[in-house]
Amino acid sequence: MEITQFICRSDNFGVLLHDEASGLTAAIDAPDAKAIREKLDQKGYKLDVLFITHHHMDHIEGIAALKAVYGTKIIGPEREADKIGGLDEAVNEKSGCKFAKFDVKVLETPGHTLGSVCYYFPEDKLVFTGDTLFSLGCGRLFEGTAEMMFSSLEKLKALPDDTKLYCGHEYTKENARFARSVDPDNVALINRAAAVDRLIAVGETSLPSSIKAEKAANPFLRCNDPDIRHTLKMQNASDVAVFAELRKRKDHF
Repeated sequence: MEITQFICRSDNFGVLLHDEASGLTAAIDAPDAKAIREKLDQKGYKLDVLFITHHHMDHIEGIAALKAVYGTKIIGPEREADKIGGLDEAVNEKSGCKFAKFDVKVLETPGHTLGSVCYYFPEDKLVFTGDTLFSLGCGRLFEGTAEMMFSSLEKLKALPDDTKLYCGHEYTKENARFARSVDPDNVALINRAAAVDRLIAVGETSLPSSIKAEKAANPFLRCNDPDIRHTLKMQNASDVAVFAELRKRKDHF
């Protein structure tokens, strides 16, 4: 699978997946139809499939325009079908879906929104997490609860360590600042933050990350870590309570 990643809008990621064997191309979310069309034209592709992670406008705004041009098949979360216009296939964890020859696992990950999903390609070891899991961060709890989001992140954390992570926004540099405020002595985090600074400085993106890298440095996946708990003065709290406190602090950071 060939992966092409690029910035849409101000900080959304556009992502194209191209299967050379079949010639089919998919995209993850539709933040900006014009930017996606330009990238498709550069590559000489048409858009066959569009995977939608959740209903927020900066992830669905380009659906109608892309479908009008390419006749794209739109796949999205069943629980948000009434909020996402133009869905051709509504999916959940039981249904899964396919792209070309690939079986795609749908992970239901409520928290950021109630019906948010992530798409996991086990054969190529890729996961597309929308606004649920970011590199060194996680999404705000606009609709769901801390318990929901914690459970969703645990589901993603359980994927194989070598799974490559692609998320919906370029937030890593800012996320690193917050992460270091609650986990200041974490060597993996210090090294990751420095690497991100170098990438951003030369106009590169901070992704992909990996599940292994996030487990080592992302505080929202490390709620049981003694050092984070010490910083928060929550040594005896539940993991969910620690997560809720981290999310609250990040909201006001």
